[in-house]
Amino acid sequence: MTPEELSAAISACLKDAVSTGEIALTESAVPDAVRVERPKNRDHGDWATNIALQLSKQAGMNPREFAGILSNRLQGIPGVTGVEIAGPGFLNITVDAATAGALAKAIVEAGTSYGTNQALAGRVVNMEFVSANPTGPLHIGHTRWAALGDAIARVLRASGANVTAEYYINDAGSQMNVFANSVLSRLHGRGVPEGGYPGEYIRELGDEVLKAHPDIRELTDEAALPVIRAAAYQAQMADIKTTLAEFGVEFDVFFSEKELHDAGAIESAVARLREQGHVFDDGGAVWLRTTDFGDDKDRVMIRANGEPTYFAADAAYYLSKKDRGFTEKIYLLGADHHGYINRLKAIAACAGDDPEVNIEVLIGQLVSVNGAKLSKRAGNIIELKDLISWLGKDAVRYSLARFPADSPLTLDPELLKKHSNENPVFYVQYAHARSRGTARNAAEAGVERSVFDASLLDHATENELLSYLGSYPSIVAKAAELREPHRVARHLEVIAGAYHRWYDACRVSPQGDEPVQDVNRTRLWLNDATSQVLANGLELLGVSAPERM
Repeated sequence: MTPEELSAAISACLKDAVSTGEIALTESAVPDAVRVERPKNRDHGDWATNIALQLSKQAGMNPREFAGILSNRLQGIPGVTGVEIAGPGFLNITVDAATAGALAKAIVEAGTSYGTNQALAGRVVNMEFVSANPTGPLHIGHTRWAALGDAIARVLRASGANVTAEYYINDAGSQMNVFANSVLSRLHGRGVPEGGYPGEYIRELGDEVLKAHPDIRELTDEAALPVIRAAAYQAQMADIKTTLAEFGVEFDVFFSEKELHDAGAIESAVARLREQGHVFDDGGAVWLRTTDFGDDKDRVMIRANGEPTYFAADAAYYLSKKDRGFTEKIYLLGADHHGYINRLKAIAACAGDDPEVNIEVLIGQLVSVNGAKLSKRAGNIIELKDLISWLGKDAVRYSLARFPADSPLTLDPELLKKHSNENPVFYVQYAHARSRGTARNAAEAGVERSVFDASLLDHATENELLSYLGSYPSIVAKAAELREPHRVARHLEVIAGAYHRWYDACRVSPQGDEPVQDVNRTRLWLNDATSQVLANGLELLGVSAPERM
């Protein structure tokens, strides 16, 4: 019995109790899917649900009384051997070995879809992350949100959400002029201009500009700057996109701030927000009254000199997301952006949205790597591409994904390069590789998945492994709900540990001249089910599942 099947069975029992009048609820109040989870203490059963606590008040009943009615019906479900009411109304459910073991076959048959769910179906989400300025290479400050942002997008999609991953290109404003002037100075052999960008990558960009425009040095500085700005920007964005691809991070949309300005979106945003009564004029400037919605001060949108502020672009960008049909906007920002939370929520409120529903701002803490060297190209930063080359994509991505975003993090390269159980990414990947090796050995021994007898999966390590495999879908759903992909990583480590213990205790291939038996064939199903769950989980983290190690 899969968690989904048990969930549907509980829902059916509820609807039956409602139809007979034992529980005073409308049928529409009964969910089609009831959440079931593994109890923390396995002595309390195989599965647990708190549905009685959720619905008892609505039914005008004591939760334990509600649970008792449901318990009587659940005990009649084939495969359920016991139902216990615990605490204020929790239901702990025990199933027989054959019912529990059937999960292995269900996982293999579900394949890559095992663990996916529809908890967030119908949710249309725009998730913006990384959004580094196109004035230099991606560096260590961008790594965390590149890894975590992509993983969050993946778990949201696995839970049914329609997610658009978006990169906001900050290609408007004075920093782009400074960038272009830095490349111009290098092309003419001058030093770094005051406040300009140093680093060997500026010379490389100059070479790219020279290839595209061989006569660029013959132009006046005034004529050359816009040409350099456009060409160097394109070359730097190409470098950023290449690095992201090497890191396994894909964006659906690269949104240009400059195009936002050129399209008149700033003026349009001011006009729209003024119509809603939130814009006022003071001291020659145009302001948005964000203090009405929890901001610490009102924000200038247009300065007295007529120049729009960066905040005005933020407002226009938010409205663009709203206009493009995104009911939920998730912003992933760095540790130095705490001040943006209230102002972005205030923009949402001024735009007529619910700041508690339509916008979410996640803040990630800093990450450092012991022994990391400054980039020779950039001079004063640690480049992401150097980290990938040094430690490998999988090690970096997995390590960043296995911790909550709001915890400061220092990575240990010596640990990440170890081929031992101390290294979490190796531990999980090795479990997958070992399971594939077991499958290859089984094929050589003539073991096939031709027979499946769930009752044969009765060893203690098999019960443990099945338990953790069964918990995987609820872990994915919770990771999506809380935007915490580290829950998936940590659960994969638990599955890997259970698999290694099972591998040591139970053989898939017969020894010596022993004949192939149904227990071997059935265990191959469990082996392959573990492979599938590990692969599915690693995919959600953007990490490979190697066949051999």
